Amino acid sequence: MMRQLTIFVTLILFAFIAVGCAPSMSGDVYSRDQARQVQTVDEGEVIMVREVLIEGTKSPFGAIAGGIMGYALGSAVGSGSGRTIARAAGTVGGAAAGAGIEEAATRQPGLEITVKLDNGEVVSIVQAADRDFRVGDEVKVLRRPGGEARVIQ
Repeated sequence: MMRQLTIFVTLILFAFIAVGCAPSMSGDVYSRDQARQVQTVDEGEVIMVREVLIEGTKSPFGAIAGGIMGYALGSAVGSGSGRTIARAAGTVGGAAAGAGIEEAATRQPGLEITVKLDNGEVVSIVQAADRDFRVGDEVKVLRRPGGEARVIQ
């Protein structure tokens, strides 16, 4: 039983680490790969701001961690073939729960910011809701060649 508790606690710690490693959707955060890359800068005016929800990550880690925890919990139930069934059910249930927990834990509020650029083009960009944008704000839209963009003030 102590071994199973140790496994459970270890997996919980790994889950917290994985959640902390989720990519940021902030307009102020750059990955290492994005640093020192050329971006096109367009100026414009915010014409609409809408609150949205950015879904969480769906990596295999949540399902794997949940499956292992479910297996460990299933091992504590019954004996013989009953234990085998409990392990199988725990693994499947834990994997489903782990995947759901990972997605929910990494979900974040976002903003869909629609900007009318000075050249007349209208663009809409979704990013984390970590800055306050209002209709009429003068902003800059930073665009990378691959289509990635962000709005800054």
